[in-house]
Amino acid sequence: MTIKDDQYYITKITQGDTNSFTVLVDRYKDLVYTLAIRMLKNKEEAEEVSQDTFLKVFKSLAKFKGESKFSSWIYRIAYNTCLDKIRKQKRDPIVVTIDEFTEHQVITVDNALDKLIAQERKQVIHDCLQLLPSDVGFLLTLYYFEEQSIEEISKVIGISTANVKVKLFRSRKKLATILRKRLEPEIINYYER
Repeated sequence: MTIKDDQYYITKITQGDTNSFTVLVDRYKDLVYTLAIRMLKNKEEAEEVSQDTFLKVFKSLAKFKGESKFSSWIYRIAYNTCLDKIRKQKRDPIVVTIDEFTEHQVITVDNALDKLIAQERKQVIHDCLQLLPSDVGFLLTLYYFEEQSIEEISKVIGISTANVKVKLFRSRKKLATILRKRLEPEIINYYER
Protein backbone atom coordinates (compact mmCIF):
# COMPACT_ATOMS: atom_id res chain seq x y z
CA MET A 1 0.00 0.00 0.00
CA THR A 2 1.41 3.37 -0.95
CA ILE A 3 0.78 6.40 1.19
CA LYS A 4 -0.37 9.31 -0.89
CA ASP A 5 1.52 12.52 -0.28
CA ASP A 6 0.01 15.53 1.44
CA GLN A 7 -0.44 17.48 -1.79
CA TYR A 8 -2.86 14.84 -3.11
CA TYR A 9 -5.18 15.42 -0.14
CA ILE A 10 -4.70 19.19 -0.18
CA THR A 11 -5.88 19.22 -3.80
CA LYS A 12 -8.88 17.06 -2.97
CA ILE A 13 -9.84 19.30 -0.05
CA THR A 14 -9.51 22.52 -2.03
CA GLN A 15 -11.70 20.94 -4.72
CA GLY A 16 -14.46 20.37 -2.16
CA ASP A 17 -13.77 16.94 -0.65
CA THR A 18 -13.68 18.10 2.98
CA ASN A 19 -13.68 14.50 4.25
CA SER A 20 -10.08 14.15 3.03
CA PHE A 21 -9.01 16.60 5.74
CA THR A 22 -9.29 13.79 8.30
CA VAL A 23 -6.31 12.09 6.64
CA LEU A 24 -4.14 15.17 7.21
CA VAL A 25 -5.40 15.57 10.78
CA ASP A 26 -4.59 11.91 11.50
CA ARG A 27 -1.09 12.35 10.07
CA TYR A 28 -0.20 15.43 12.08
CA LYS A 29 -2.38 15.45 15.22
CA ASP A 30 0.19 13.75 17.45
CA LEU A 31 2.99 16.04 16.28
CA VAL A 32 0.93 19.20 16.75
CA TYR A 33 -0.19 18.07 20.21
CA THR A 34 3.39 17.21 21.23
CA LEU A 35 4.62 20.64 20.17
CA ALA A 36 1.70 22.34 21.93
CA ILE A 37 2.25 20.44 25.19
CA ARG A 38 5.97 21.34 25.08
CA MET A 39 5.14 25.03 24.81
CA LEU A 40 2.07 25.28 27.01
CA LYS A 41 2.83 22.58 29.59
CA ASN A 42 -0.90 22.02 30.10
CA LYS A 43 -2.91 19.14 28.63
CA GLU A 44 -6.21 21.01 28.20
CA GLU A 45 -4.56 24.06 26.66
CA ALA A 46 -2.51 21.85 24.32
CA GLU A 47 -5.68 20.09 23.17
CA GLU A 48 -7.40 23.43 22.61
CA VAL A 49 -4.46 24.83 20.66
CA SER A 50 -4.27 21.63 18.59
CA GLN A 51 -7.90 22.04 17.59
CA ASP A 52 -7.38 25.73 16.84
CA THR A 53 -4.34 24.86 14.75
CA PHE A 54 -6.28 22.45 12.57
CA LEU A 55 -9.13 24.93 12.18
CA LYS A 56 -6.62 27.50 10.96
CA VAL A 57 -5.00 24.95 8.67
CA PHE A 58 -8.36 24.03 7.15
CA LYS A 59 -9.37 27.67 6.62
CA SER A 60 -5.98 28.58 5.13
CA LEU A 61 -5.36 25.45 3.07
CA ALA A 62 -5.88 27.26 -0.22
CA LYS A 63 -3.04 29.64 0.76
CA PHE A 64 -0.51 26.82 1.09
CA LYS A 65 1.87 27.34 -1.84
CA GLY A 66 4.10 24.32 -1.34
CA GLU A 67 7.23 26.47 -0.92
CA SER A 68 8.09 24.48 2.19
CA LYS A 69 7.08 21.08 3.49
CA PHE A 70 3.45 20.83 4.53
CA SER A 71 4.60 19.62 7.95
CA SER A 72 6.71 22.78 8.38
CA TRP A 73 3.71 24.90 7.45
CA ILE A 74 1.55 23.13 10.06
CA TYR A 75 4.31 23.47 12.69
CA ARG A 76 4.47 27.20 11.97
CA ILE A 77 0.74 27.56 12.49
CA ALA A 78 0.92 25.49 15.70
CA TYR A 79 3.87 27.54 16.95
CA ASN A 80 2.10 30.86 16.31
CA THR A 81 -1.13 29.59 17.87
CA CYS A 82 0.81 28.58 21.00
CA LEU A 83 2.49 31.98 21.13
CA ASP A 84 -0.92 33.67 20.86
CA LYS A 85 -2.19 31.56 23.77
CA ILE A 86 0.85 32.40 25.89
CA ARG A 87 0.55 36.12 25.12
CA LYS A 88 -3.12 36.09 26.09
CA GLN A 89 -2.27 34.57 29.42
CA LYS A 90 0.78 36.80 29.90
CA ARG A 91 2.74 33.96 31.43
CA ASP A 92 6.08 34.54 33.02
CA PRO A 93 8.71 32.34 31.38
CA ILE A 94 10.49 29.73 33.46
CA VAL A 95 14.03 30.92 34.04
CA VAL A 96 16.88 28.43 33.93
CA THR A 97 20.30 29.66 34.92
CA ILE A 98 23.07 28.53 32.65
CA ASP A 99 26.33 27.63 34.27
CA GLU A 100 29.40 28.12 32.17
CA PHE A 101 29.65 24.74 30.49
CA THR A 102 32.67 23.66 28.56
CA GLU A 103 32.21 21.52 25.48
CA HIS A 104 33.73 18.63 27.45
CA GLN A 105 31.06 18.95 30.13
CA VAL A 106 28.25 18.94 27.55
CA ILE A 107 29.78 15.83 25.95
CA THR A 108 30.08 14.30 29.43
CA VAL A 109 26.34 14.71 29.94
CA ASP A 110 25.72 13.17 26.50
CA ASN A 111 27.96 10.19 27.38
CA ALA A 112 26.17 9.69 30.69
CA LEU A 113 22.82 9.72 28.91
CA ASP A 114 24.04 7.09 26.45
CA LYS A 115 24.45 4.70 29.38
CA LEU A 116 20.80 4.95 30.35
CA ILE A 117 18.29 2.48 29.00
CA ALA A 118 16.47 3.89 25.95
CA GLN A 119 13.13 4.24 27.75
CA GLU A 120 14.69 5.88 30.78
CA ARG A 121 16.51 8.28 28.50
CA LYS A 122 13.31 9.30 26.77
CA GLN A 123 11.58 9.80 30.09
CA VAL A 124 14.45 11.83 31.55
CA ILE A 125 14.59 14.07 28.48
CA HIS A 126 10.80 14.43 28.40
CA ASP A 127 10.74 15.41 32.10
CA CYS A 128 13.57 17.89 31.62
CA LEU A 129 11.93 19.45 28.55
CA GLN A 130 8.91 20.18 30.72
CA LEU A 131 11.15 22.28 32.98
CA LEU A 132 12.46 24.43 30.14
CA PRO A 133 10.85 27.60 28.82
CA SER A 134 8.20 26.93 26.19
CA ASP A 135 10.16 28.13 23.18
CA VAL A 136 13.22 26.09 24.17
CA GLY A 137 11.22 22.86 24.56
CA PHE A 138 9.50 23.52 21.23
CA LEU A 139 12.80 24.10 19.42
CA LEU A 140 14.47 21.00 20.87
CA THR A 141 11.41 18.90 20.05
CA LEU A 142 11.44 20.03 16.43
CA TYR A 143 15.15 19.39 16.00
CA TYR A 144 15.75 16.21 17.98
CA PHE A 145 12.41 14.41 18.07
CA GLU A 146 10.74 15.56 14.84
CA GLU A 147 14.12 15.64 13.06
CA GLN A 148 13.38 18.92 11.33
CA SER A 149 16.35 20.52 9.55
CA ILE A 150 17.67 23.89 10.63
CA GLU A 151 16.23 25.39 7.45
CA GLU A 152 12.78 23.92 8.21
CA ILE A 153 12.89 25.21 11.78
CA SER A 154 13.89 28.62 10.44
CA LYS A 155 10.71 28.70 8.37
CA VAL A 156 8.56 27.45 11.24
CA ILE A 157 9.61 30.03 13.80
CA GLY A 158 10.45 32.81 11.35
CA ILE A 159 14.11 33.50 12.15
CA SER A 160 17.33 33.08 10.18
CA THR A 161 19.17 29.76 10.09
CA ALA A 162 22.08 31.40 11.93
CA ASN A 163 19.72 32.38 14.76
CA VAL A 164 18.30 28.85 14.84
CA LYS A 165 21.83 27.48 15.31
CA VAL A 166 22.50 29.92 18.14
CA LYS A 167 19.16 29.13 19.81
CA LEU A 168 19.81 25.38 19.47
CA PHE A 169 23.21 25.75 21.10
CA ARG A 170 21.78 27.80 23.97
CA SER A 171 18.81 25.46 24.32
CA ARG A 172 21.13 22.49 24.52
CA LYS A 173 23.12 24.22 27.26
CA LYS A 174 19.92 24.84 29.23
CA LEU A 175 18.92 21.21 28.81
CA ALA A 176 22.41 20.13 29.89
CA THR A 177 22.07 22.26 33.03
CA ILE A 178 18.84 20.54 33.99
CA LEU A 179 20.12 17.08 33.03
CA ARG A 180 23.25 17.64 35.09
CA LYS A 181 21.15 18.29 38.17
CA ARG A 182 18.95 15.24 37.55
CA LEU A 183 21.52 12.62 36.66
CA GLU A 184 23.10 10.65 39.41
CA PRO A 185 26.37 12.34 40.44
CA GLU A 186 28.35 9.10 40.27
CA ILE A 187 27.47 8.67 36.58
CA ILE A 188 28.71 12.18 35.85
CA ASN A 189 31.83 11.72 37.98
CA TYR A 190 32.71 8.50 36.15
CA TYR A 191 32.81 10.33 32.82
CA GLU A 192 34.62 13.42 34.11
CA ARG A 193 37.70 11.44 35.13
